[in-house]
Amino acid sequence: MQNLTIKPCTIEHQECYGAIYAAAFSGEPWNDTWSAEDAAIHVGELLENKQHYGLECVVDDEVVGFVIGTSMLFHYGRTFEINDLAVDPRFQGYGIAKQLMDRILDDLKKQHIVAVHLITAAEGWLKDFYGQYGFQKEQRVMLMGMELI
Repeated sequence: MQNLTIKPCTIEHQECYGAIYAAAFSGEPWNDTWSAEDAAIHVGELLENKQHYGLECVVDDEVVGFVIGTSMLFHYGRTFEINDLAVDPRFQGYGIAKQLMDRILDDLKKQHIVAVHLITAAEGWLKDFYGQYGFQKEQRVMLMGMELI
């Protein structure tokens, strides 16, 4: 893909990230019902976190994907959680998610992050996508949840 650039996320592109997020997560395997406005708020909350780090992919002056997460210090070192990785459905299948993952993992190594975590769908192709980077199901911890409404 020509004229592809990966650079740091900016608050100025919050609305764009929201539109990409809503469109990407409305498809398989998530099938979520995000509005672009709510997704922009979601991404904005991450961007406002002092420990956030994110990258966007720009093709021909259009933001077409992004990855963003936050870090936290633990007794064994600083970890990073990838909160969101989204690519505009019109640009999926061109390796943009792979380029974003390659770059963010390289950057995190340079920042001396000791571990990277993420939550993804249990079913579908995402397990294989993240598995190629060495992500695997945690054996010592599990995600627990509780609905309040």
